[in-house]
Amino acid sequence: MSFEAGAAPREPRDLTEPKAMRALAHPTRLALLEALGRREPLTATEAARMVGESPTNCAFHLRTLAKYGFVEEAGGGAGRSRPWRRTHIGFRFEDAADAGDAETTTAAAALGAVLWESWLERIRRIGAMRAGFSGDWSRITGSADAVFHLTPEEAESFLEEMTALLHRYRERLDDPSLRPEGAVPMELIQFTFPADALRPLED
Repeated sequence: MSFEAGAAPREPRDLTEPKAMRALAHPTRLALLEALGRREPLTATEAARMVGESPTNCAFHLRTLAKYGFVEEAGGGAGRSRPWRRTHIGFRFEDAADAGDAETTTAAAALGAVLWESWLERIRRIGAMRAGFSGDWSRITGSADAVFHLTPEEAESFLEEMTALLHRYRERLDDPSLRPEGAVPMELIQFTFPADALRPLED
């Protein structure tokens, strides 16, 4: 499916419904959304080759994602040759501690655990593969660790500024015509946390 000129850009989805969080807390469903983020539309058969699952399994999970509003039919095809696209360019949800009621807190914790495991597994795989990357790919594949002394308010402002920087390129997610020649999907996985939670200071 080509980008429709004048179409409203897709926005990130704010996840607040526990059922939707629980539906998404599945490695294959997350992998399917990630695959659609790199290339869309995708049929179940095409997605299967990207995520390492069977077309039948991918078709089932795509229908489940559609049931909870994460994907939609892109038009044309039927059965496993039916193409799918994301309804949003990403999603946000409250951390378990801030989710509110017990049901939402439990669902947010489950989704968060699956997400973290997915991210860490990708980092482990890239770390193992990086030695074989060509010079260009090796230079732009990296990691960094830094410690800053910030108040909670300053940390929140810092994250907002980081998000604004990434949003410079957000329209390219929806409109392939805006991607310069040679542009490829790049992923940034960022973890921010209070360092003393892991290494308490001595009294």
